[in-house]
Amino acid sequence: MSRISRIFPALCAILLVFIVAGCGSSDSVPKGDVMNVDGTTTSKETFDHWFTIALKSAGQGGAAPTLDPPTFKKCVAASKATAPKPVKGQVAPTDAQYLAQCKQQYDGVKSQVMTFLIRSEWLEQEAAKKDIKITDAEVLAAFNKVRRQQFPKAAEYEKYLKDAGITEADLLLRQRTQMLEQEITKKVNAETGKVTDAQIKAYYEKNKAQQFSQPAVRDTLVVLTKDKATAAKAKAEIEAGASWASVAKKYSIDPASKDSGGKLPVAQGQGEQALEEAVFGGPVGKAIVGPVKTTDGWYIVRVQKETPGKVTQLDAALKQSLRSVVAQQQQQSALQKFGKEYQTRWKKLTECATGYIVSDCHNYKKPKSTTTTAPTTPSSGG
Repeated sequence: MSRISRIFPALCAILLVFIVAGCGSSDSVPKGDVMNVDGTTTSKETFDHWFTIALKSAGQGGAAPTLDPPTFKKCVAASKATAPKPVKGQVAPTDAQYLAQCKQQYDGVKSQVMTFLIRSEWLEQEAAKKDIKITDAEVLAAFNKVRRQQFPKAAEYEKYLKDAGITEADLLLRQRTQMLEQEITKKVNAETGKVTDAQIKAYYEKNKAQQFSQPAVRDTLVVLTKDKATAAKAKAEIEAGASWASVAKKYSIDPASKDSGGKLPVAQGQGEQALEEAVFGGPVGKAIVGPVKTTDGWYIVRVQKETPGKVTQLDAALKQSLRSVVAQQQQQSALQKFGKEYQTRWKKLTECATGYIVSDCHNYKKPKSTTTTAPTTPSSGG
């Protein structure tokens, strides 16, 4: 049984990457078809239809590339005709280089088309397995809503169809493919089940320190110097009656605290260990600690005030908020797991004809790396 219609959206908007075709067995693909997914085949005629659309898209408003495998004579001639003349002293590209470029362009477009056709068929069959049904009326309603937004005037819509070489039936199939993907995603998410209180508690405990706790903060006065002797001198002057602000301005090498009278708030657990021990190792008061050696230099410190740390408790309001967070995490995890299983399972059921084999085909073999010299002035042809 052959599906003869598929939608090929704008290139670069849906497919992942260009895939270089490999080689392998294609015995299960009937003559005249390009692929077989679990007994459902896609014809060469369908491939040609989407290949033509892809070429127009690749033209980006200009002339579509001329790609005529297997000889690519027209492509080579067009590329040579449209290539700029080499500047003085520059060697013109050879026919072999133009041929390599034409083959590379063809393989890129061919691989995009095949990947799209394969993945569209996967969605159709996966939806059937999951008993997902979308009616033509539902597809048309969703499509008309989008069409009216993008093309308020009928003339604009007709021009788009003509320029893109695409039909409304093609666009409706594109809409259907998108809706199938959305419904499959919804079904996978629904299978994750409800979030339990135990799961919320586990998330809370795991993230308590980073998300639900505020560390204790001590407001300090500091002077940071390059060496121990200068720090000791600064300490002696303050103990002799000089103001902290004047001493900080005189000796400190830290611009921020120097310009604020020596003030520096220090959060517990977020700074250098030596400084933190000096700040939190004793009581709040007038005592001056130091000199203390750190990677930045030598500190003297006085603790002025402490704001105790705070932990947000797991009350009913926070539970409700975290329930959606945990649910989202579970859904993402489930989708990732499903995605891997989905691709592995359908790839095993996908055979492609020789000359149309891409990485989503079960008979794909990764090609050996090769180096191809392309023309120095690439041209897509005309």
